[in-house]
Amino acid sequence: MMLILLILVIVIAVLYTKYYRTDGSPLSWSSRSEPESALDILKKRYAKGEIGKEEFEEKKKDIEQ
Repeated sequence: MMLILLILVIVIAVLYTKYYRTDGSPLSWSSRSEPESALDILKKRYAKGEIGKEEFEEKKKDIEQ
């Protein structure tokens, strides 16, 4: 009985670590997505408030060139 419980806990731990990234966001089970573009990353940083509007616009111009 204890062996079954131990195996179950190990399986759950392995699935949990495979399913979640280190930052806590879930991965897709089907396939890994393509890497984010620089503009996508910039938009996320702006949305989180890490950068201001002026810096966002400057970096966006640089990326689009």
